[in-house]
Amino acid sequence: MTDAKNADVRRRIAEQLPLAFTHDPASGRDDLLVADPLSAAVKIVDSWPHWPSPVVILAGPVGSGKSHLASIWSERCAAVHIHPVVGSAAAIAASHGPVIFEDVDRVGFDDTELFHVINSVRENGTSLLMTSRLWPMSWPVTLPDLRSRLKAATVVEIGEPDEELLSQVIVKLFADRQLYIDDKLVLYIVNRMERSLNAAQLIVDRLDRLALGRGTRITRLLAAEVLNELGNSAQPD
Repeated sequence: MTDAKNADVRRRIAEQLPLAFTHDPASGRDDLLVADPLSAAVKIVDSWPHWPSPVVILAGPVGSGKSHLASIWSERCAAVHIHPVVGSAAAIAASHGPVIFEDVDRVGFDDTELFHVINSVRENGTSLLMTSRLWPMSWPVTLPDLRSRLKAATVVEIGEPDEELLSQVIVKLFADRQLYIDDKLVLYIVNRMERSLNAAQLIVDRLDRLALGRGTRITRLLAAEVLNELGNSAQPD
């Protein structure tokens, strides 16, 4: 094996070493970054228990902040996580206090069970928060009574994060790792990345790991490498 190949193998091994490190992102209410795409959803979460209806649905794309908001609300009111499928006893849980059902359109549900959950919430004065990538009108609901209940729910849309929010999120994610990078580098990343909070998480995580593995700073060249690796159209200047 040539020296160049040996060096490449050593570099790849070194890049894998930091995978054992973990980072605990700040995810409390005080750590929430509020911008226009999130403002309506933040307002509804903060206004609990004075909701306009006992059932609230947060709808938005992947990585838009639904999980963060759901976590804040769940912790605030000690909500029980449910999955309304046959035999789940989700309606019983809903009769005792706030419940939360995340990723509705992804994990699916039983029409009758979700209908019973909503009825239990209404009858017992509790609350139900649901999150979904799709609006409820797009859910595969065949039970007319359930569709009627969903029409009465409060639906709050979360838009795609704008440049300002993505910049704040990237700065926060680096700060969670005790890393601080130049504003120009943040802007460079934001202008070339997929516009989602999930993409921001992936980019920061990969940059952190590569920098640790190579024992180098996080630079524009390294950012361009990561963006290209993740399928973004970044070219170093």
